[in-house]
Amino acid sequence: MSIVLSAQELQAVTGYKRPADQLKVLHRLGFYRARIGAVTRQVVLERAHYDAICSGKVAPANGSEYRPRLRG
Repeated sequence: MSIVLSAQELQAVTGYKRPADQLKVLHRLGFYRARIGAVTRQVVLERAHYDAICSGKVAPANGSEYRPRLRG
């Protein structure tokens, strides 16, 4: 298992292929550490951060109680 989510996983979570669209959705869902990589220009989301937000162990940066819903 990779330390960051794969392109396929990011598409499954966000419903989008374009990195800019993915990033908007991820930030809206509370994944505040998601970013665009400087070299690859793809979204980088650490698996540990993803797992922590999904499990509720880390509060979203905006302080909301919104829980991310995965698209399947």
